[in-house]
Amino acid sequence: MNTSDTRDLRHGVPLRDLRPGVMVPGQVDGVPAMLVRSDEGVFALGARCTHYQANLCDGLLADHVLRCPLHHSRFDISTGEAVGAPALDALPCWHVEVVDGKALVRKRIEAPIGGPVCGSPNSIVIVGGGAAGLAAAEMLRRKGYNGALTMVSADADPPIDRPNLSKDYLAGGVPDEWMPLRSPAWYKEQQVELLLNTSALAVDTAAKRLRVSRGTDLPFDRLLLATGAKPVELVIPGATLDQVFTLRSFADCRRIIAQAARSHSAVVIGSSFVGLEVAASLVGRGLKVHVVSTDTVPMLRTFGSEIGQFLQRFHESQGVTFHLGTMVREVNGTLVTLADGTRLRADLIIAGVGVRPRLGLAEKAGLAIDRGVVVDEYLQTSAPGIYAAGDIARYPDPYTGQRIRVEHWALAQRQGQVAALNMLGMRQRFDAVPFFWSQHYDVAIQYIGHAERWDAMVIEGSVAARDCGVTYLLAGQRLALATIGRDASSLAAERAIKSGNAQTSTQRDTELDEALAMTFPASDPVAIDRSIA
Repeated sequence: MNTSDTRDLRHGVPLRDLRPGVMVPGQVDGVPAMLVRSDEGVFALGARCTHYQANLCDGLLADHVLRCPLHHSRFDISTGEAVGAPALDALPCWHVEVVDGKALVRKRIEAPIGGPVCGSPNSIVIVGGGAAGLAAAEMLRRKGYNGALTMVSADADPPIDRPNLSKDYLAGGVPDEWMPLRSPAWYKEQQVELLLNTSALAVDTAAKRLRVSRGTDLPFDRLLLATGAKPVELVIPGATLDQVFTLRSFADCRRIIAQAARSHSAVVIGSSFVGLEVAASLVGRGLKVHVVSTDTVPMLRTFGSEIGQFLQRFHESQGVTFHLGTMVREVNGTLVTLADGTRLRADLIIAGVGVRPRLGLAEKAGLAIDRGVVVDEYLQTSAPGIYAAGDIARYPDPYTGQRIRVEHWALAQRQGQVAALNMLGMRQRFDAVPFFWSQHYDVAIQYIGHAERWDAMVIEGSVAARDCGVTYLLAGQRLALATIGRDASSLAAERAIKSGNAQTSTQRDTELDEALAMTFPASDPVAIDRSIA
């Protein structure tokens, strides 16, 4: 912590030192805090993101919203409210008084509590115990909904921080108690009935009732389907069901950890995000890891060959061995035979070859399906009063004009939040820009936008130096940006895309150019034409 971070903000900061958009760090009663100035005045709020405690002084302040540099959480600077996931908890805030040209921090502002919502439904049921479902339940209570609220989850565990399953938790960096998104006490205090180990069997859209695997049918005025996705399971000759692990739930991860403790070597099938993050975590546990993939370059379809090759070399430098352009043909005990004849010894086999959306409940209910559950801009399905969010939702993207379905954690949370508002009649369009992050040892990749395919890439900076931005384009339209070591650029580009929804494409591209120029002032962009179908 530098000396400015220890400044007692109660002693005041001269207004001349508070320039719009600049965060002045310090502390209030020992709590890391900051002063910020906008057109509406001067505000004092906490300086650590409530998601992963990132330093918000490195974030972006614009439009009365403070954006976290790590995982793009958003906070209202006047109230501290977490207005955009993955953060769910508000920042602490204090009153500010301006006296003799100085901004003085006064008493703490209590977080606002939502009052009763007029005309709200009597009962809401959420199907799914993942990111979207929990975020929706939290938002409903935050906004003052006081009717019956039930979450139905087939999992044995309450909603958890799922991205961490393949990262720090699997690597042994965080304890079990760190993983739940909310404590057991929260569900009791918020009067959220959480039905675990319970499957949703059928939806009666006319009678508005949900049939479940145990207990009585659940009536609802509003229903949110957030059933998520399930891992693709591979059937490999000679492999028993308990030999090839998949990673989706807390229980899955605990089983893998238990097996890893008895293992010296592992084969990871697939070079996806999960596959490579699992490989990194197992290396951290001391295992010899082989990655087998039909891809010729890891994550080619998502990032292109430049980042993919960089990731391969980086993982290889950590001891991972890649077997690309092939697949597992057979398993005989601990002997794994690949299609190209290579034989590997593996005490642990994990498949990370992607997921498929859980659409069975929606299909059985007669909802419109098109490679996902079709929803409108308010996330409502073809059946009035029934909404969908997360991995299953195929929604109209305001930035490309296409319907898309995105399997990202933060986006699922944001969809759950918007669906909650709309179940309360607030009619808020879903217009969040897709965002995800992927961690590989000490290298993090941030990605904003959505490019199912592209025909050109522009690389600024150096991928090898872990200091770059890669823009993906289709027919000249900028669809997505991946960055390494350029958090500020990622934040600025996300804001440019979102604010540019109401602009012409020329205005939007100008803002994107300015966003990239903020962090790539001296780089010469390299254009690479490539079609990824």
